[in-house]
Amino acid sequence: MDREYLIKKWLDHDLNAEEESAFKALDDYPDLKKLSHALKDFSAPEFDNESVYSKIQEKISTSNNTKNNTAWFKPFLRIAAVIAVIFSMYYYTTTLDTTAETLLAEKTEITLPDQTLVTLNAKSSLTFNKKNWNSKRDVHLDGEAFFDVEKGSEFTVLTSSGNITVLGTEFNVKNRHDYFEVTCYEGSVKVIANTKTKVLKPGDQFLIIDGKYIAQEKEKKKKPSWLGNESYFKSIPYKYVLREFERQYKVSFNSDAIDTERLYTGSFVHDNQELALKTITLPLNLNFNIKNSVIVLNRE
Repeated sequence: MDREYLIKKWLDHDLNAEEESAFKALDDYPDLKKLSHALKDFSAPEFDNESVYSKIQEKISTSNNTKNNTAWFKPFLRIAAVIAVIFSMYYYTTTLDTTAETLLAEKTEITLPDQTLVTLNAKSSLTFNKKNWNSKRDVHLDGEAFFDVEKGSEFTVLTSSGNITVLGTEFNVKNRHDYFEVTCYEGSVKVIANTKTKVLKPGDQFLIIDGKYIAQEKEKKKKPSWLGNESYFKSIPYKYVLREFERQYKVSFNSDAIDTERLYTGSFVHDNQELALKTITLPLNLNFNIKNSVIVLNRE
């Protein structure tokens, strides 16, 4: 059998009985076993190519001082180089952040290393580090997400608008352009944003629009409405309603002819575009027509 093929299978711990016999018959099999023994205490996160290379040279000089050293040294180094690449890739991939993203009109669920469940709304992203999770439960959010946090050490949601800290609870965070909203559904949540700090209890909300803090009434729902494929708004500038509609339906609006600062209270579903359009336009006496995938809004 091909020597390089057998070495690769050996490195992957994937040799069958026939391949193992052929592998043991290789001329440099004893040297390969020496390499395996030399690296048995290897720790990937602390991997250092030069250090391992020095240790290999030391092993060579102390374990075998015969003329045959030169003969097996070259294939030994080739194998060591392969292992160096493998463990370097392992170190690189395990220290990278993990990012989950949703597209327009898409939602997804993410289970974090501690079994915390996160549901991402459309056009959102969540980033976290698996390697450091046990010591630091931090996530970075851009967009909107609902969190069902497992009890444990401090859990922090970092956003461009502010930070939310909890120990174990259920809450929703919406961090969009000039719009930052946190709603607590269970437990308690501490929000720090715009030099303002507030502890939220179930039903409490924290809302900042265009840099201004806006007091809100108690939320009576047990979960955010978007989890049930419906977006709900209460006295929110109409421009934010349109932006959310665009995220849920992959469309764009031309709203030049209307006042988008006007406040809107109502909702729209995520699975019926025509019905949703009527829901957000009729209460404000608006007409709509679609031109080249753009929804043009006008007054009646």
